[in-house]
Amino acid sequence: MPDSPLLTAAAVAVIAMAIAVVVGVGLKVLRSFRDLGTDAERATYHTLHAASQAGQHLRRGLNPAGAAKAGRQLRTLLGCDALAITDTSGVLAWDGAGEELKPRLMDLAAGVLAGGRTAVLPAGEASAAMDATGGPLATVIAPVRAGTRVVGAVAAFAPSVGAGLVRATSEVADWVAVQVELAELDASRTQLMEAEVRALRAQISPHFIYNSLNAIASFINTDPARARELVVEFADFTRYSFRRHGDFTTLAEELRCIDRYLLLERARFGERVQVSLRVAPEVLGTVIPFLSLQPLVENAVRHGLEAKEGPGHISITADDAGAFAQVTIEDDGVGMDPEQLQSMLAGHSDGEHVGLRNVDARLRQVYGNGHGLVIETAPGEGTLITMRVPKSQPGHDA
Repeated sequence: MPDSPLLTAAAVAVIAMAIAVVVGVGLKVLRSFRDLGTDAERATYHTLHAASQAGQHLRRGLNPAGAAKAGRQLRTLLGCDALAITDTSGVLAWDGAGEELKPRLMDLAAGVLAGGRTAVLPAGEASAAMDATGGPLATVIAPVRAGTRVVGAVAAFAPSVGAGLVRATSEVADWVAVQVELAELDASRTQLMEAEVRALRAQISPHFIYNSLNAIASFINTDPARARELVVEFADFTRYSFRRHGDFTTLAEELRCIDRYLLLERARFGERVQVSLRVAPEVLGTVIPFLSLQPLVENAVRHGLEAKEGPGHISITADDAGAFAQVTIEDDGVGMDPEQLQSMLAGHSDGEHVGLRNVDARLRQVYGNGHGLVIETAPGEGTLITMRVPKSQPGHDA
């Protein structure tokens, strides 16, 4: 049965609509590409994009996995036939043609790694490495310097080497060096944080452990059940404080640590230490640096209330402050001299409040200088410490 004119017209309309959609999408893509501007602007965009992609893979330093992924981007950036990245002991990545030269590359790069100067090897001089057409490859090898050290090299291979490729390869090697230095800086920051946590643990260890064990011993004969309870709390506190994994924890975990700490301190001081706690439930999951609250509470007990006559009060609050969780620890103890405290926090003098300085330094390292401790105090007026941390912290896992 022949198609009716009506059906034929409908089919033509559908086809025309589909063509219009395809053309419209194609024009939209072309317009978005043209929005980048001139050819020079598009070339700049592609260069920056390739550098950005490569940089992500090198932020953990020179390692085979990161170098292999970065090498593909950097070869595109240089427009060479092949590119290799080495450290001082071997070839980490090779991308492109001429891979038969790979076993000899470290010998060829030995002078660059030792002397720190770029070397150019004309086509055919390095070895029988060939490009895709069978022609010999020339080589540029540029050192990667991190500070005063040569930590690796970037080698570019092409049928011929001009001044432009030599300069470009050297610039790429310098750029790789910056990524390596940033990776080393991140590693140093992590090591510093770990050292500061170890310092806090060392501070807790001699003073608190000795006093806690004495307090537990005092209950063994008079109240064995209380002694057993305190032993369990002491074990839980020390297990948390001396754990060996993670630089971060949650606010809820840190508050549980504080609860155990105060339970042990109240075994010593009895009713002399009074505590009130007010916490907004929505901030309990906030990630904070490990052992960042307990030293603040310990400071309130040791340096605020222990030297005070009669009972003292510690107030701990955690509030939802929009994008931040705000924690305050206030005591009505003997207070501190503000100028001496400021000098100690700045590292200009030693003092009894090393725990405060340690926490303040770690907060600034993690979140920036605007997130250090805010401390209000005066002799005889008690102390109020405020800490603000972002509630959203990508990359920080408890």
